Amino acid sequence: MTERSHGLSRRSYLAGIGSTAAVGVAGCLGGGDDGDDVTVAHMPIFPDLQYYVMESEGYLESIDATVESQEFTNGPDIVGASASGDIDIAMFGVVPAMIAIDRGIPAKVTAANIKEPMAIVADEELGTLWEEHGSDAFGVWEEQNGEQFTFGTFPQGSVPDVLLRYWLQEEGVDPEADVGITEINGANAVFQAIANGEVDGTSIMEPVPTRVANEDLGFETFRTSSEIMPGQPAAVTLMTDEVRESAVGSEFLRQHVRATEFIAENPAETAAIVEEGIGMPAEQAEQALAGPLANFVTDPAEIESGTEIFAEFAAANGQTDEQLTTDGIFDTSIYDSL
Repeated sequence: MTERSHGLSRRSYLAGIGSTAAVGVAGCLGGGDDGDDVTVAHMPIFPDLQYYVMESEGYLESIDATVESQEFTNGPDIVGASASGDIDIAMFGVVPAMIAIDRGIPAKVTAANIKEPMAIVADEELGTLWEEHGSDAFGVWEEQNGEQFTFGTFPQGSVPDVLLRYWLQEEGVDPEADVGITEINGANAVFQAIANGEVDGTSIMEPVPTRVANEDLGFETFRTSSEIMPGQPAAVTLMTDEVRESAVGSEFLRQHVRATEFIAENPAETAAIVEEGIGMPAEQAEQALAGPLANFVTDPAEIESGTEIFAEFAAANGQTDEQLTTDGIFDTSIYDSL
């Protein structure tokens, strides 16, 4: 991505607006006469950080294809673009990836991007009520405030939404009756909803938890995803069958591994990439990278067990027509062959 288009994507993120930004020549792998174009969908969020590292460090230039980047604010929109045949590689949530596969899109997950990256962030008063009342705190909140506790998070079917609903159900809380859940597009829009007092809590990934902590908004990280579901899957890399069967699949994952290693070994440089690509100040980004939610990985085996739980939950809640198996979701052969 050129410096100019990179700035546009950042401004679009900061405005909380969905956007697309292109790199190279438009087109899909195998869709043109020469078959040398590949379209990568991603989101301006921490769990897709490998993409921004690959772009910033020039790793994409090692791929024997022209890469087009399309930036989205949520996973369901990527599913829609994938269904239209516009996406070759998608870096987004594992639940939208499962929905895409369930809808018959010929693709499989070939890599994880991160594990355990989510947090339940809530008004500090919830923690006080929870200490005394446990999960009945939501009912007490409603009695004291005259309205339900309201969570604001990504649209239904996204990973933050599913983790939130899973946690509530595990606590014996009915997500349809006992609390309110408002759909919000984009991490920046979630932060703004918290800052403006429009919601009482969220299920969200970095950079929101660190931004909230630094702004002293009266909210706190109430639970981390490692406490709710050890090994929780989140963003993954989904590739179409055509990409997986081409050299581009392994070339892309090789650069994905390089990016994961770069993040672990170069926190200050990575923080600068976060500031430029995702819009979080580098100082805060470095805090987030040192925190409990920055668990970047590539090996898809690290999230298989958690994905089974998500697949069961997604099927039970009607997000997929049937419960997908790990074999139906993953193709680990490309990573294993690196």
